[in-house]
Amino acid sequence: MQTTNKARYANIIPMEDLNTIEKKLDPFPIFAQLRGTTPVRYDENRKCWDVFRYEDAHQVLKDPATFSSKRGGEENESLLMMDPPRHTQMRALVSKAFTPKVIADLAPRIQSITDELLDAVQSDGKMDMVHDLAVPLPVIVIAELLGVPTKDRKLFKDWSDILVKGPAKNTEELFVQVMAERTQARQELDAYFAEIMKLRRQEPQDDLISLLLSADIEGEKLDDKEIIIFSILLLAAGNETTTNLITNAVRRLTEDQSLQQTLHEQPALVPGFIEEVLRYYPPVQAIGRITTKDVQIGDVPIQAGEQVISWVASANRDEAKFPDPDTFIVDRKPNAHLAFGFGIHFCLGAPLARLEGQIAIQAIARRLQHIRFVEGTPLTPIPSPFVYGVKEFPVTFEISNRKKP
Repeated sequence: MQTTNKARYANIIPMEDLNTIEKKLDPFPIFAQLRGTTPVRYDENRKCWDVFRYEDAHQVLKDPATFSSKRGGEENESLLMMDPPRHTQMRALVSKAFTPKVIADLAPRIQSITDELLDAVQSDGKMDMVHDLAVPLPVIVIAELLGVPTKDRKLFKDWSDILVKGPAKNTEELFVQVMAERTQARQELDAYFAEIMKLRRQEPQDDLISLLLSADIEGEKLDDKEIIIFSILLLAAGNETTTNLITNAVRRLTEDQSLQQTLHEQPALVPGFIEEVLRYYPPVQAIGRITTKDVQIGDVPIQAGEQVISWVASANRDEAKFPDPDTFIVDRKPNAHLAFGFGIHFCLGAPLARLEGQIAIQAIARRLQHIRFVEGTPLTPIPSPFVYGVKEFPVTFEISNRKKP
């Protein structure tokens, strides 16, 4: 039973409570109901425990000794699926190639890419926010970081979509199909990055692969497999999270037109706005762990070897933690949301996602006005139970007269 439990990773199996498009697009009333009625509950269909309150999700994420990130399957060697001490060592090595200075130095390039993408659509007065900006911006940034040629960016996006995909319904057939797609994508990526590493060994470049090949702590270097696994993690996490952050931010701007004017007049509010988007519409909804021993969450006993899914999208709306949680407050303070996780697995790419989100929204607020969602367009949720976002988001807009500062 335990083998099946771990092989069928609950985080990618859809939850029956969110079984319609409407509920997937707006799951927050369901989360509020579950927080109130069954804050810690066992889902027989997915064979896992779900936790919905902030305090409980926080307990799970901050205690890697009790709630392990390790799980069965080929993916279990990535940083996300690793426990200390190996996680500590790996993260320290990888962090050397991912320092605050490396991220800060990317700002002019991110600004340039954002402006180029907006230049391409500005005269049209309309765009699909996903395809015209939110997808290409992080794909280009990650591709350039890793040293991937321009011609392969489309491949990169296709691969990252597959890596976060989940089955549409909780059936064995669909689960097996999704896992087969993931395995094929990983094999293709393994071969792709192995070739890039071979080239970088012969001729190092100013990119992350070259940095990772040369990084060491006390004489220890990352091996080839570890570099490939980290590159794949960066591809999936770096693309998908930022794409949904930007799209969700613009979605919020169209829902409350006054926010557009506020950010246009006070660009200094954009970082706080991004944090509130992360809380209100988090790009990642749920994070999975496996218990290493018998434990209690709230007043519910849970045995060792069980899957526990922390619904951060619910925790971020917990009234016990956030006053008036269903109100979007652009300068909310404090704002201790869990959108990037918590503890040793706090998202390594969070500073990059924040930077890309801030630069994109500042450019949009400066250059565009009266941004409106194209009414009547059906919204399609991303086919992943743990990701929160939409596949398209068409908008119309007018060009702002305000010049670049």
